[in-house]
Formats: sequence, structure tokens, C-alpha cells
Amino acid sequence: MTAWVLHVDMDQFLAAVEVLRRPELAGRPVIVGGRGDPTERAVVSTASYEAREFGVRSGMPLKTAARRCPDAVFLPVDFPHYEAASAHVMRTLRAFPGAVVEVLGWDEAFVGIDTDDPEATARALQAAVLDATRLHCSIGIGDTKVRAKTATAFGKPRGVFRLTRDTWMDVMGDRPTTALWGVGNRIGSRLAALGITTVRDLAETPDEPLVKEFGPATGPYIGQLGRGVSASVVDDTPWIARAHGRETTYQRDLTTPEEVAAALRALADQVVADIGREGRACARVHLKVRFAPFFTFTRVRKLPEPTTDPAVIAGTALDLLHGLDDDRPIRLLGVRAEMVPPDGGYDAPSLNPHR
Repeated sequence: MTAWVLHVDMDQFLAAVEVLRRPELAGRPVIVGGRGDPTERAVVSTASYEAREFGVRSGMPLKTAARRCPDAVFLPVDFPHYEAASAHVMRTLRAFPGAVVEVLGWDEAFVGIDTDDPEATARALQAAVLDATRLHCSIGIGDTKVRAKTATAFGKPRGVFRLTRDTWMDVMGDRPTTALWGVGNRIGSRLAALGITTVRDLAETPDEPLVKEFGPATGPYIGQLGRGVSASVVDDTPWIARAHGRETTYQRDLTTPEEVAAALRALADQVVADIGREGRACARVHLKVRFAPFFTFTRVRKLPEPTTDPAVIAGTALDLLHGLDDDRPIRLLGVRAEMVPPDGGYDAPSLNPHR
């Protein structure tokens, strides 16, 4: 039998979970985000396929989504309910005979499995998930993780698609580099400046110009993405968090120093509670700030010594904010605590081709 990587991605996960407990919403445009009030400042977490037909996408402001799809049903985010549904899905995947499961998020996972008929296995896995959870999923099949992950998009919704070394260039070669997992608009623009606009261009580019542009580690890695090269072994080692962060979009802009300081302290208290459950201290503080109307900045500072003191974390975040020297009203703040590594450090990145 041949070893395959299956990428299981739940279809419209949050919306689908909501429809399960509200069957009357089946077939209607459903948008999950914030507190479910499109008049408030919040973004779309998930939109049902019916809502996506109107151009609604994840990350879009709810107000914009309401304009595009005025008949949509808006629902608040219910993290505990989604986490419970996710746990049920992952238990089902792990119970599948011969499966090794590497969780990527609450709605997706890699499954490593040996089989001579990966399509039939994928269909059986879909049936198992549907029977156990009443939720549908799409599955990408690949001989590497990147190819399996990429394949999934071609199978959505509820489908199965295979990408291998033999078919990679036929399917992906003429697509833009931003079609690749991990290549966003910023990297795509830097590649375009080098004359690299398609996946084929990237696959045929030697390492030297990529190293010059992106560095000795990232450059060759991006080149491997263009060829669909990555790890092919699914690792079920539990994931270890590197950081925990919290952010809040305020319904009313913060305009006074007292409001800002109190908001940062509240976020720091939440973050310290999060890292406290990890048992590791904060080594670096990350600040995210969005000034009105929509100007976003991030800054980071390494602490002189690790800490779990929320006052130190909040104070560092405030110093980073002051360093921006910007007195515009603030509509969003975020604080992220990057923790000291665990004993033994972190595992290699899961897409490393040698892992």
C-alpha cells in the first residue's frame, strides 16, 4: 500500500454547526461574527455558501456583509459550542482505522493513511464524519502536505480531489503564486517584482534570487512551495502554542489616555490567564493597534526577562503604542504574549520536507 496525506477541511464549519442547532436556517444565507449585530464593529467569522454568493467573505466587516446580503441571518460567535463540535470531528478522524491525525485548526486536519485507493478512503472518511457529527467536509489528497492542502479547494464543497507530483504543474502551473498555501499578497508582490507571477515561474526559479529577496531559509522554502514540495509524513505530536493573544474591537473609539491604559491592562490580564495555563512566561510582547478609520500597526518588544506580571505586559504594550506617536482615536487593540520555549524547544515546522 502507498502512504497518502489527506487534508480534511470542514465545509462552512461555524455556519454548518449553527444550522445543526437551528435547522430552519438550512438553505438561507447565514453569517457568523461578533455578537451577531451587523450594526456593531465586528468582522465575519464564517459565511454560509448561500451568503458567499453575495460576495460575503471571512474577515469582512459585518456592516459591509449586511449591505451585500441584507436578507442574511446574523449570529453571534459561540466559541465553546464550536470547540465541542471540533473535538467531536477530531475524535472521529482519530477513530478511523489506520489514521494518523495532525490537527491544523478546529475545522481542519491532516490525516496520514496507507491505502491503494485514496479516493475510496477519502469518501469513507467523509461518510464517517457525516455519520458521527452530521457535518460535511471536503478532502484533498496528496503525496505531500502542501499538495493535499492545495487539492482541497478543488474539491469544495463535499468533494474529493487529488494532487500529486505528476499532476501538480498541469493543475497549478498557470495559476498566480498567491494561489499557493502560505503565499499572500505581500509575498506575491515581492515575487512579481522579481518577474515571478505564476506557480510555474516560481517552480522554475533557482534558489539564488529567492535567497537574496527572502533570506537563506525562507527563500528556498517559497521555491519548494512552487513545486508542491513539503513534508509527506503526518505527525500526531500535540501542538505546542508559541503565544497567546487577545484583541478587542471597541464599539466606541478610545480617545483618552485613561481609556487606552485600562483597555491594555484588561487585555494583558486575559493574556496572562491564557499563558498561565501553559505554565510558561512571556518573553516578547506584541501590540496591535487600529486607529480610526482603519489604519493598523503592529509592534513587538523583547522583555529584559520573562514575566507573568500583567502590569509589565500592559506597560510594555503602552510603551510600544507611545512609540508610534499617533494620537488618532483607537478602534482596536490587541496584546499578544510570546512565551519562552518549552523544555526541548519546539518541533520543526510541519511543512519541512525532511520531517
